[in-house]
Amino acid sequence: MSQKVTRRQFLNYSLMGVGSFMAAGMILPMGRFALDPLFKESSAGDMIATSVKVDDITEEPVSVDFTYEQKDGWYVSEVTDFAWVYRDGDKIIALSPVCKHLGCTVSWASDANNPDRFFCPCHNGLYEKSGENVPGTPPRGPLDMYEVGESDGFLTIGAIKENELV
Repeated sequence: MSQKVTRRQFLNYSLMGVGSFMAAGMILPMGRFALDPLFKESSAGDMIATSVKVDDITEEPVSVDFTYEQKDGWYVSEVTDFAWVYRDGDKIIALSPVCKHLGCTVSWASDANNPDRFFCPCHNGLYEKSGENVPGTPPRGPLDMYEVGESDGFLTIGAIKENELV
């Protein structure tokens, strides 16, 4: 049984085919753009090597610099940051220097009235050595911590996380 295709049906099929091809040409790149980040390898769990030997870390917090690559859109830059690192028994602790009040940088023992605490000069915020905020001062939470590790005897610093000491 042979069916003849009318001119109207032929034009309808042709326009639907061309329209579908054009729609796919627009939708596929948008889908790829939306799903591409899901398939990229993440470097969030990577540890960054520092120049500090693990054996040299003492109970006194010291500033330890580390450098990593940061990507902002299409611009890739090298960022240098630091952490306050000290030894607590057998554990190595690395605290973020960013105050939880307004994001200022805290320093160790820089206030004469509080020699064994972290001090934020912006609004006189205080933190204990563990990173716990001192009640009655502006900070609303403890300093964040970094994951720490060791590679070939040198300290490695990883992702930032909530403070586990308080």
